[in-house]
Parts: sequence; C-alpha cells; structure tokens
Amino acid sequence: MTPGTPYEAARVDGLLSEKRVTVRPDGNRLWNLQHGDVEVGVLREGGRVVATELRIPLAERSDLVREVLGEAVRLASQAGARLVDPQLGRSLVASDEGLVADQYMRTVRYAGGASGGSTEAMGSATYTPLTTDGPRSFQPGAKFFLIAIAAFFFLYLLVDSMLGNLGGR
Repeated sequence: MTPGTPYEAARVDGLLSEKRVTVRPDGNRLWNLQHGDVEVGVLREGGRVVATELRIPLAERSDLVREVLGEAVRLASQAGARLVDPQLGRSLVASDEGLVADQYMRTVRYAGGASGGSTEAMGSATYTPLTTDGPRSFQPGAKFFLIAIAAFFFLYLLVDSMLGNLGGR
C-alpha cells in the first residue's frame, strides 16, 4: 500500500492458494467462487509483474462481480496491496460495491449491444485488483500540455534574445 513499493506477487499468490483456485492445463488459474469462476492472471510491464489481474466474465447479473469485490478487498487487505478498478480509474474498498456493479452492468449492456446481444460473444471484464503504488506517469493530455508550455517558453527566450541582439541590449 506504500507508494513506490514493488508489488509482491508471491504474497498474493500465497493467499490465493488458500482459496479455491485451480490451475487449468493451459497454465491459467480459475478462482472458483459461489456465483461463478474468475480468471486469475498477472499483469506485466517491462517484463516485471506489477499486478494480479482478475478477469470477470460478462453476464446479465452482477452477483459475481459483487462477490469478487468483497473477496478481492479482503485479499488485498491481507496482502497489503491496493484493489484497483481500471475502468473506474481508482482504488476500491468494500463500500464501492454498488459503484463497481453499476459500471459492470454498463459494460455488459455496451458489450451486448456491440456484439448483437450475445453474452457469449462479450468476453470478460478485466479488473486489475491487487497492486501497490508504483511510479506514476503523466496522462497523454498532461504530457502534451507540458510540452506545449516548454515549447512556448523556449520560443519566448529565443525571440527575446534575438530582439535583444537587434536592439543592442
């Protein structure tokens, strides 16, 4: 939970091993919960594991996502990690159940409309739940804004210098 602390996947994997998690022949893991199964994977950046990822299949009901949120909040707390929903762009706590379920159902409706209403064609929603704060980078809009300011500042200095040379300053 401490910003800048590396993610400890082994700690999370150890806690998951105490749950009803099965390993499929393809190496992927399934977390068997009361309302369905959730795929457990890892998220890598630069070859380094930065999060444990839970992929929730899209369905017309939100029972599974509510159950996953409760279990994942407890697991993250035990592991000393943060539970993050990339769709909402923020850390989650147990009281966010309604917010997460609402976003999940919007995703289901959107995916159902885009795939002609077939829930089988919808795939799965992805939540990246168990991360510790690593280094944060700027959003693309913020990067552009900072580059534009730097370019204008550079142009100002260049023009000021040229005018100074012309005016004999």
